[in-house]
Amino acid sequence: MARNEIRPVVKLRPTAGAGFTHVTRESLRNDPDRMVPRTYDPAVGRHVDFGEER
Repeated sequence: MARNEIRPVVKLRPTAGAGFTHVTRESLRNDPDRMVPRTYDPAVGRHVDFGEER
């Protein structure tokens, strides 16, 4: 898979402050804003907001 600036790798850190992170790719062409998905955090044991860290 080719690496480019259109779909960079981003780390998602939880707002709950636990040490768990998600790693994903984001399309900057479709959505240039920072993403804040609500996903499951196994360290906390519930769904929390994950903030993007580039």
